Amino acid sequence: MTNSNDIRAAFERQSIACDYLGSPLNARLCRLLGERLDARTNFGNRILAWEGDPQSDALPIRAAGAFHALKRQDRASLAPAYPPNEVTDDELWQALAAAMEREDAFLTAFLDSAPQTNEVSRSNAILGGCLHIAARTGLPLALHEIGSSAGLNLNFDRYHYDLGGREWGDPTSPVKIMSSWEGETPPLDAPLAVASRRGCDLNPLDMSDGAARERLLSYIWPDQTARLARIEAAVDAAARSGTQVEKADAVEWVARHFAKPSKAGHTRVLSHTIVWQYLPAETQARIEAVMKEAALEASEDAPLAWLSMEADETDPSSASLRLRLWPSGEDLELARTDFHGRWTRWT
Repeated sequence: MTNSNDIRAAFERQSIACDYLGSPLNARLCRLLGERLDARTNFGNRILAWEGDPQSDALPIRAAGAFHALKRQDRASLAPAYPPNEVTDDELWQALAAAMEREDAFLTAFLDSAPQTNEVSRSNAILGGCLHIAARTGLPLALHEIGSSAGLNLNFDRYHYDLGGREWGDPTSPVKIMSSWEGETPPLDAPLAVASRRGCDLNPLDMSDGAARERLLSYIWPDQTARLARIEAAVDAAARSGTQVEKADAVEWVARHFAKPSKAGHTRVLSHTIVWQYLPAETQARIEAVMKEAALEASEDAPLAWLSMEADETDPSSASLRLRLWPSGEDLELARTDFHGRWTRWT
């Protein structure tokens, strides 16, 4: 069992992150839970006696999502304590404490599943990476994404982008992504074509299912209304397009799709965004081994690419967008990018 002081420290770290990422409400909520939560409810007891790693398990985000789910369902009278209303810390805590008393079973059960935020603005980094791949190979892309959840980022080429004065994509798309691109930007005129798109997840979310849709939206920070509207639009688009994500273990799935030779005339792409940190070290090593073997079979008419947007030790406030490309063997950081896709600095 994790020490309760470590658990409280995880809530404090998440509070700082929420504040940096533009959610004052969740920053306050996480800070208050870290400071004032006790074990008098099953919800509080389960959090303070958490068996796993509160950081890698995203425990504070699970807790914040549980309260947002209650608010979205108009339960426990939480709405008066949420924006656009303004309340003091004591008033917010009183509302949270009352919710824990009234909806203890709901809140406790909500902690069972890891968050799946499907931050669709991360697609701006995926777009830039895929433009680089398309420019280098001149071939259509066969996309394979692990940790796809609802598959929203698999549809990145179907959205419209405002990239700080430059635009890309279908202007009639209901999904509008605004992101600031800085530095030596990717070639927006590269002939980008997606030949196929596949995704896998241990717990895929079907956006035609109302309960799954509602759970996904509960993880979006409630005071970020523009972000919530954008992801709702992407959820609707995924439901209309019939995007399907396969329920599968990442290692088994990657081996199935990359252990055999690639189809000539396509660039096979493995992609993932903010997934790697949640995979056990053994799983990471096995995926690395599969891709190393697949790289040996790559050729000019059947290239292989590995595009990842993941946290690293360089800068905790941003993620590294990394591209590995074969047969050339290139391995380079394309950009640093905001975890929520607000900006990307191309290197």
